[in-house]
Amino acid sequence: MRLYAIAWRHAIAAAAATLLLAACAAAPPTAPPDRAFTMAVLPDTQNYMDYTHQKAEGFPFDAHDQFMAQMRYIAGNVESAGGEIAFVSSLGDVWQHQSLPIDPEHERRGFRRVPNPIMDAHLGPTPKVQSVEMPLAREGFALIDGKVPFSVVPGNHDYDAMWTDARYPPAKNFDPRDLGGLGTLHPGGLDNFRSVFGADQPYFEGKPWYVDSHDGGADSAQLFEAAGYRFLHIGLQFDPPDASLEWAGAVIRRHPGLPTIVSTHDYMSKEGERVANPMIDGHRVDPVHNTPQMVWDKLISKHDQVFLVLCGHQHGQAMRVDRNDAGHAVHQVLADYQDRGQTGIEAGVQPLGGRIVGIGDGWMRLMRFDFSGTTATMTVSTYSPHYGKFSGEVPAYAAWYKQAEQPRLDDAAFLAMDDYRVELGDFRARFGEPR
Repeated sequence: MRLYAIAWRHAIAAAAATLLLAACAAAPPTAPPDRAFTMAVLPDTQNYMDYTHQKAEGFPFDAHDQFMAQMRYIAGNVESAGGEIAFVSSLGDVWQHQSLPIDPEHERRGFRRVPNPIMDAHLGPTPKVQSVEMPLAREGFALIDGKVPFSVVPGNHDYDAMWTDARYPPAKNFDPRDLGGLGTLHPGGLDNFRSVFGADQPYFEGKPWYVDSHDGGADSAQLFEAAGYRFLHIGLQFDPPDASLEWAGAVIRRHPGLPTIVSTHDYMSKEGERVANPMIDGHRVDPVHNTPQMVWDKLISKHDQVFLVLCGHQHGQAMRVDRNDAGHAVHQVLADYQDRGQTGIEAGVQPLGGRIVGIGDGWMRLMRFDFSGTTATMTVSTYSPHYGKFSGEVPAYAAWYKQAEQPRLDDAAFLAMDDYRVELGDFRARFGEPR
C-alpha cells in the first residue's frame, strides 16, 4: 500500500508538471517594456481664442474650433486612453487680449504708458478677454484635465496688461521692416493667468504630478514617468526674473539625476538666436527680467540635467544644440504658428493691412522619444487636427507658409524644419538605462 501511495503521488506530480508546461507553452511571451512616448506641444494659441475670430463677432468661422480639435486629439491619444502622449506643454499666449491699460505694480514703480495707435487698435484692453477668451481656454484644457500631466506657461499676452513704455514710443513713421518702430511693449500683472492656471486652480491643486510652483503658479514644476524614465518639467514665465531662475535651480537640485525639460514662452528667434523680439523686450524696459541669453547663462547651461528647452512667441520654427557647462548637449526648439492663415483664406477672410489674418491652422508639435535602440532619439512632427494631416502629407505646405516664416529656405529644407529626427547621443551617459 505504501508503494502504491508513493507511485500515485508521483503520477499526480507528473501530471501537474505536464499541465504547467502546456500552460506555459500556450501563454504568449511577455511583451517587452514600452521604451517610447510622445509629448504634445501647443504653440501660441492666442488667435484661436481671440474674441474677434469667432462667429459672434462676424468672423466667418469659430477659430476656437481649431483649438478644441487640438485638445480632442490630445485627449484621445494620451497614455491613459491607450495612446503615447505622456505629457503636454503649452508654450503660452493662451489668449489674445488684456484687461488693464497698465498693471498697478509697474505704475507704482514709476513706469508710464503711452498710446500706440497700431497696437492699441488690435490689442487694446477689453473685458471680453475675461468673458470670452479665458472661458474658451478653460473649455479646451478641461478635455485633458485628469487624463495627462500638463504645463501652461504665461506668455506676454496672458498678462493683465501689455502697454507701450513711454521711453520707447512708436515711431511717427513706421517702417514695416523695423518692428522696433512699433514701440516697445511690456507685460505686467498675472491675476488673469493665475485665475485659470494658478497653482491653486483645479487643474493642478492636489495633483501628485504637480510638484512645485513659484509666484502663484506663473512658474511651475511637474513630474511624469514614461519609457522607463522619470522626467522633470519646469515651466517658466515670460522673460523670467532672477527669483524664477533661482526657484527653478532649487527644484532641479531637489530632483537630482532626472532628465529635465524647460518650457518658456520667449527664448529663441526663428534664426535660432537667443534674442528678444524687438517689439517686446522685457529686460530692455524693466531690467528685473532676464533676456533669453541670460536664461541660458544663469540656468540652462549651469544644470546638466536640462537636455531640452521648448519655446514659442517668435513666429516660425528653429532648432539649435549647444553644449552646457558639463559639455553635454542641450536641444532648444522653437515652434510658433500663430501667423498661419490658410484656413482664413479658404473661408474668404480678407487680408488686414496687406497681411494674412493669423489663425494658426491647428498646427501643433508631437515630439516622440524612443529609447529602444542603442541611441535615444527624438522625432519632431508637426500635425494639424483641423486638416487631419502631418506637415509632410500636405503638398502645398511650403507654398502656404514658407515665404512668411523661412523665405531663404527651399521647400525641402522648410519641410525639414517641421519634420525631423535627432539623436540624443549622450542621453544614456547622463541619465542611465531605462528601468
